[in-house]
Amino acid sequence: MTRLASRVAVRRLLCLGAAVCGLATAPVRAAGVENPVRVERTVFLMGTLATFVTEAIDRETGLAKLERMVRIVERTEAELSTWRDDTVLSALNRQPVGEALRLPGGTCALLARVGDWQEATGGAFDPAIGTLIDAWGLREEGRHPDDDELEAALAGAGFENLSLHPERCAVTRDAAVILDAGGFGKGAAIDRVRAAERGREGVWRIDFGGQMAVSGEASDGPWTVGVAHPARRGTAVLDLSLAAGSIATSGGSERDLVLEDGSRIGHIIDPRDGRPVLRSASVTVWHESAFVADALSTALYVMGPDQGIAWAAARGVAACFIAIEPGSADVTFRATPAFEARFPLPATP
Repeated sequence: MTRLASRVAVRRLLCLGAAVCGLATAPVRAAGVENPVRVERTVFLMGTLATFVTEAIDRETGLAKLERMVRIVERTEAELSTWRDDTVLSALNRQPVGEALRLPGGTCALLARVGDWQEATGGAFDPAIGTLIDAWGLREEGRHPDDDELEAALAGAGFENLSLHPERCAVTRDAAVILDAGGFGKGAAIDRVRAAERGREGVWRIDFGGQMAVSGEASDGPWTVGVAHPARRGTAVLDLSLAAGSIATSGGSERDLVLEDGSRIGHIIDPRDGRPVLRSASVTVWHESAFVADALSTALYVMGPDQGIAWAAARGVAACFIAIEPGSADVTFRATPAFEARFPLPATP
């Protein structure tokens, strides 16, 4: 464990504070390319501001690349959003219990991966929690359900209440379960961008706020990613050099809900007992797959530092918990060997 006073490493998080969507270009250096440019675009997608950056031989090439990337994320949102009525996931959530629904091939494969990781994490990652989200009012102003409400919501939750039929690419709801893509949708979208852009010229970076992914090193070296203080999202306590893969962070911070009586409700639910998780900590995960980083950051946060670090270390997962020291703004780091090998933690001041 390494201890660090947050005042020693205060920095603004990369790309936070963007208030408008737009385009920007800046000159960069790239070996073998004359007068390359860095092109940037920020768009509201999947419920947040997403910033896309690429380096290209000229502005037009960069803009075309960004357009392709944005369209892939838009198509993923049109498939997985539960805020819209016209998506594949919304259709599944309306499908009568016991009646199979045919799915597009991409959705079918994605749900199979969701099921694999739900099982691997012992249910700590389980996006079939829409009934619990509604019970706690997490998409509204928050509320405390009574015991009967919570029991009913928990009975209608759980990925095990879905039957996948891979041979005909269909799924059946065995109970009135509601899938929510909040714990894997952004990662799935990024992985689809990576697959579509593989082999094409030019490196790129996608910043989804709590998740960052890159295709490789920028022309001037690895991308710098700031990891936020668990209680103050605008303050970074750890800088990571990202040359490949994806980094995802889950935590409470300002996304937790505060009710009129002053009580607090965490915005991440433990699918195993149906209750929101409240921790003075966050967890950051690196993985080659953005989907896996997204899912595991949620799962490890639900598990907590002790169980989460043990689970991740046993499987070679690069993960780091950042916890607030009781009674102060200082933070401590607990990381797996795989994380420290890739991102050395700062020394104790």
